[in-house]
Amino acid sequence: MSQARLRFLLACRILILLALAWPILSDGARSSLGEVDFHGSQLLNHSFLNQYPLQNITSDSVRSLNTLDLCNGVPIEEATIDELQGYLSDGLTASSPVLQVNPDAVKIARRTDAERAVGLVRGPLHGIPFLVKDNIASKDRLETAAGSLALVGSVVPRDSFVVAQLRKAGAVLLGKSTLSEWADARSSNYSEGYSATGGQARSSYNLSVNPGGSSSGSAIAVANNVVAFAIGTETDGSVINPAERNAIVGIKPTVGLVSRAGVVPESLHQDSVGTFGRTLRDAVYALDAIYGVDPLDNYTSAQAGKTPEGRYGDSLSNRFTLRGSKFGLPWLSFWAFADEEQQSILLDLIDLIKGAGATIVNGTEIPSYQSTVSPSGWNWDYGTTRGYPNESEYTYIKVDFYNNLLTYLSELNNTTIRSVEDVVKFNYDHAYAEGASPNLNPAFASGQDLLLASLATRGSMNSTYWEALKFCQQSTRENGIDAALRHGNHKLDALLVPPDVGQSYQIAAQAGYPVITLPAYVHSLSGMPFGLALMGTAFSDATLIKYASAIEDLQMNSQSNRRTRPQWLGLPAENIPVTYQCFGC
Repeated sequence: MSQARLRFLLACRILILLALAWPILSDGARSSLGEVDFHGSQLLNHSFLNQYPLQNITSDSVRSLNTLDLCNGVPIEEATIDELQGYLSDGLTASSPVLQVNPDAVKIARRTDAERAVGLVRGPLHGIPFLVKDNIASKDRLETAAGSLALVGSVVPRDSFVVAQLRKAGAVLLGKSTLSEWADARSSNYSEGYSATGGQARSSYNLSVNPGGSSSGSAIAVANNVVAFAIGTETDGSVINPAERNAIVGIKPTVGLVSRAGVVPESLHQDSVGTFGRTLRDAVYALDAIYGVDPLDNYTSAQAGKTPEGRYGDSLSNRFTLRGSKFGLPWLSFWAFADEEQQSILLDLIDLIKGAGATIVNGTEIPSYQSTVSPSGWNWDYGTTRGYPNESEYTYIKVDFYNNLLTYLSELNNTTIRSVEDVVKFNYDHAYAEGASPNLNPAFASGQDLLLASLATRGSMNSTYWEALKFCQQSTRENGIDAALRHGNHKLDALLVPPDVGQSYQIAAQAGYPVITLPAYVHSLSGMPFGLALMGTAFSDATLIKYASAIEDLQMNSQSNRRTRPQWLGLPAENIPVTYQCFGC
């Protein structure tokens, strides 16, 4: 075996081991529940070292990831959360943690089995394994490092809000998923899905191209049947992009619906915690567990009176709900940037939606699109590109990152990293591994230029900062998505957009508005998936779930324009950086 091949196998070991791990059949159902607090029993209050054992991996075993062996006679492959719950209730299988990641996962799983045995089922996520992105804190024996060597060994003060909520819901934390380092906040020219701690994440659809990011590992794990759901974060596209590029469902909620407490921050104006699932129902089950008001994130107070009386799951519907619905197509704003193949396939899906009773209104443009939508692709510094830094998203993002990270790092223990300055110095001290300078590490062609740009601001919220924030929010909210939804005499239920056109989710990101992407098909040139996304106004999450589930049901009953299985093109792939292939973005 060549050294290059060996390096590739080692870099991918965590993902492969997860997918190939034998399900653990627990005898915990026969044990006593005891009096220990279920959530508190999973927390750790001292420093630790993580170990990830290696196993022999062959290309044949990689190709079989999506055709897993039966577990106690039942098919785990492609199983939804509801199906897994059925197997568990029937005693056919037990929770399936993976020991190479969370060393306490089996113990947690056995406890959920014991609860089930005495009739305590906490909800649809009880006993279901999940992964969280490596920038989401868990107070246990797992690292929270945002993919950076600088934070390895640091100890978080508490569980993030979302991890705490999922533990309370009975879900089993299987471990952390890989990501683009610092959630894409460190370099402007980099290999998407790469981090110093996790190596290169690769999509099982085509291992040689951009897998989507920055929540790359969370999306890939769901697509590969490692877990039924996973959690990611987004500042600008980092949930929607990897979801649509791995043929799964991604929900990026309204900013303020889900607490960011305990998440390594980028910008509190735009950061959002989202969910991934192979079905919308699975992603919604996770959303129901993690949303809510949190005193540690004052943005969540805005949701009062704007969330369902019951659960978001109550909004799930079927294809018949499309009768009488109205959707807009912002053609010049977004659709025009998709390539002909995507346009053709997605318009077939639009025709299917129209045939189910929906009204489709074309030309529902974002009024500000000529000054906010880059014609050359996703660009969060488009204002500066046009000569107006006071109209640029990145003008305030880089300042927010400096200030918000300072606050986050101040609570960590067992680390000397307290600021962007410290991160930059650490990278210079570990220059090759962290790609401190341009072209030193092939994954970071521009070095750490975004970290340096943030450092240069010293966190100054000057007049340019406030002007940029005001411009971006107004031009994407009242003069953007909200105006498009009020097109002419129409009051639209949602905008339908091609999410492989990165400018689409970028406008929603600046607004802080929700987006849901559904799998549509794969591109003939690359084998990479693309989706169809629904975009709405603030706290219209329930409406988007209602219609997204209706479209998903329509897809399932039409046997077309739906999720396809991975083909593992490009295997073996060793290229770093990955090829930046993204039609339209």
